[in-house]
Amino acid sequence: MRASTPPATFNDFRRESSHVRGGQLSVSMAPVARAFRTDWFRCLLIAVIGILVHSPALQGQRIWDDHYLLNENPFIKSPTLILETFRHYLFLDSFSAHYRPVQNLSFMFDYFFWNTDELGFHLTNVLLHVGSAILLYFLLGHVIASLFFGRLPVVMRDRARTRLTWISNTAFLISLVWGVHPVHSGAVDYISGRADSLAFFFAAAGWLLFIHAQRFSGRVIRISLYVSAAASAMLALLSREIACIWIFLFIVHLFWIEKSIPLRVRLAAVCCCLVLFGFYAGLRRLPEQRPSLPPQAGWSAPVRSMLMARALGDYARLMVFPANLHMERSVFEPMMWRSNSDWRKTIGLEYLSISGLSLLAVFFLGVIKKGRGKALRLFGASWFLAAFLPISNIVQLNATVAEHWLYLPSVGLLIFLAGCAFELPLRHHRTATAIVLLAVTALGVRSFVRSGDWATEETFYKRTLAAGATSGRVAANLAQIYVRRGDYTAAEKILRHLMDTSPDYPTGRNTFAALLSLQGKKAEAEALLAATVKMAAQTRRDYPRTWWAALTLAQFRHEAKDDQAALAILKDARQAYPNVWDLIKLEAELRRLTQGPTAALPLVQRFARENWWHCGAALALGRLYAQKDDAGRAEAELRRASRLDVHNTEALHLIVIMRLNQNRVDDACEIQRSAIARQPDQPSQYILLSNILEKMGRTDDARAALAKVSRLRALAETSSGQSL
Repeated sequence: MRASTPPATFNDFRRESSHVRGGQLSVSMAPVARAFRTDWFRCLLIAVIGILVHSPALQGQRIWDDHYLLNENPFIKSPTLILETFRHYLFLDSFSAHYRPVQNLSFMFDYFFWNTDELGFHLTNVLLHVGSAILLYFLLGHVIASLFFGRLPVVMRDRARTRLTWISNTAFLISLVWGVHPVHSGAVDYISGRADSLAFFFAAAGWLLFIHAQRFSGRVIRISLYVSAAASAMLALLSREIACIWIFLFIVHLFWIEKSIPLRVRLAAVCCCLVLFGFYAGLRRLPEQRPSLPPQAGWSAPVRSMLMARALGDYARLMVFPANLHMERSVFEPMMWRSNSDWRKTIGLEYLSISGLSLLAVFFLGVIKKGRGKALRLFGASWFLAAFLPISNIVQLNATVAEHWLYLPSVGLLIFLAGCAFELPLRHHRTATAIVLLAVTALGVRSFVRSGDWATEETFYKRTLAAGATSGRVAANLAQIYVRRGDYTAAEKILRHLMDTSPDYPTGRNTFAALLSLQGKKAEAEALLAATVKMAAQTRRDYPRTWWAALTLAQFRHEAKDDQAALAILKDARQAYPNVWDLIKLEAELRRLTQGPTAALPLVQRFARENWWHCGAALALGRLYAQKDDAGRAEAELRRASRLDVHNTEALHLIVIMRLNQNRVDDACEIQRSAIARQPDQPSQYILLSNILEKMGRTDDARAALAKVSRLRALAETSSGQSL
């Protein structure tokens, strides 16, 4: 498609706008209406509504991958590890090759300021989404203007967006609908889903910076903006792989529509994008290569074509009627052809294929139909299909569909619908706007309700299962909540059903073994774990973290005072999983207990040498050196552990104990104050400080520290009473 031929002068340009939209709105507007037309007011409205509809999740707990990414993840604990994040995938022990260092850096930022408080992490997610919606508003204002007046300079198109309100109105309504749509809940309300909004935010910002550079003639300012745009694009690529599509859309727009920018600038921009891709490909080679997901047997080209149609139909349904929202979606049911009754139960999947093909037909008809909105419809359809292709099942992914994958494609669909609305007669424009505002209200309410699904782990897993998810992961996680609560009956019901449906699922088997142990059925639990360990050679091809059964079985043997058997189990497991800290940590501890710290040192030293960034290994090494009375090495390792986690106080606590044993009370007091600065709300830190001050003869200061303990405990009791 080519952009419509722009007018030669600004007056002609105003007359062209009347042809495109059917006439301008009245210039005389009330003060409130004029305020509503301003960018700052619209950005404020997008922000307020966006924060409101996602507010239920702000107090939400850690769910699913949050436990690893926010708690166990060693790369978010200290700014010292900024460069190290680029040498690792997002997950250390997983089949997924998600290379997203910027996501880890954003978690590092939150951890630094918020420690483990989920509110800060959720707030960053919501602000990133709101910021993305605001950037989308400005970007669409430029894109829509360029579709109709592509040969006009950017400065003149800025005047167009100011004078011709239908441009900014369309951009605002699309951004508002996109910002409140509940299909994005998994990318906003789920902390670990942040990668989508990070990539969107930086990609949109980079595009806008490139556009902004066209408004300046000064060489220094232009180059600065170009460099900033390139840096933003690089951050988008390092946030999530979908940023590659953003760059593709940018290049297509640059050569297909953006005619006012000199050819040499456009060619330079493409060269810069190629350099970014090369640099990104080089960075992706830094992490150690790992096994990928096993290929889906039997997924031939016809099967993938069918899954593409189903996925397209499911996404179309979710955009139009987002009622049944949940994680662990799927459009593939391998058992649907097993019998006629099974086929009838899953007939909805075939209707999805019809819906997907229908959406393609709508795109085709919208693109070939002539009219005022043809350019917008073609660009929107191209945007959607370009962003849909990578998630269409044409290549292997870790799921067949996922709601948060619509984060970028949904923009294209909304642009296409706006192009369809352009064909309406002028007298129906107010009615169409009212319908859009009603849709925003309905979608906002649905987003608010969906955001509440993420309030607690139990609520999330229950509602996910009730919505139709058949995932063993969800069932096992819900059972673990019941086990921790002591509701063994409910947990056993879930786990026995899971064992029947997925007998080789390691997490389900491990959780069931833990439940049997708590119920006093130790022999049955150990027999189940032993069988799971034997199965690991096969199941590790399909599931990560299959070493957990060996770890649990060794712990059982240790509890039964059979440390030699536990060590034998761990030694065998370590041969299959040589770089798993949990296995090494337990084996080192058992060797320390049975043979002394000298026997445990080589295991921990080797791991710490190969993984210098691991705080737990440095802490364990410091403990072992301290037990060997090697104070110098012990302090060096403990200080290293303290640097690797800015909120860790255990290492500082051990150094304080060493200083007290050396009768260096002043040093102990100074170090303990550093520990309090890291954990100012922990009464135990003030108790230790009080004891140190007593030894120093500073009785009044010691009493003040104890008074702080009393205030903290009273505050905790008050907060507990209010929560009840």
